[in-house]
Amino acid sequence: MAGGQRRSARHTYPAAVLRLLAVAAAVLSLAACGSPATQNSADVAFAQGMVPHHEQALEMTELVASRTENPHVIDLASRISRSQKPEIDRMNGWLRSWNAPVQASSHSSHGHSDSRGMVELGNLADLDGTEFDRQWLSLMIQHHRGAVEMAHKYLAAGTDPETRKLAQDVVAHQEKEISEMESLLPQG
Repeated sequence: MAGGQRRSARHTYPAAVLRLLAVAAAVLSLAACGSPATQNSADVAFAQGMVPHHEQALEMTELVASRTENPHVIDLASRISRSQKPEIDRMNGWLRSWNAPVQASSHSSHGHSDSRGMVELGNLADLDGTEFDRQWLSLMIQHHRGAVEMAHKYLAAGTDPETRKLAQDVVAHQEKEISEMESLLPQG
């Protein structure tokens, strides 16, 4: 009986060690999953360019409620705002985790078009009603086309799976919204 207990003790001890090793391996594996080792310079540049681009879209959506009563434009602006705010937060989070500079907010309503797909808003903030609707839709179509172009360029070089997924989502959602805006434009 004493021999049986010894065998049992021998078998219990290695099993406990194996469990401990398995737990340690799982912890290390999870830590590796959170590692930002998959990004490259294209991933960083995409996030740094898309954050101010999305911020300009939010600036444009903020104008809608006080300048139009068109329910289609109001609904579209609300959906754009709801989708792009969380994307800004995600991209800024990635940039911080990659130890890359987070872009300062670029709220420049009269800024010029540039390589980040931004648009010049001109006198948009001074318009209302049908004039506002037409100008807002036209500018947002242009703005979305810039985002789609940025995403396509990025997808040719980016490596981070989460960033690639976001870029694919940008293309899919914004192309759909472009079609919607083009159908609304004659009504505006």
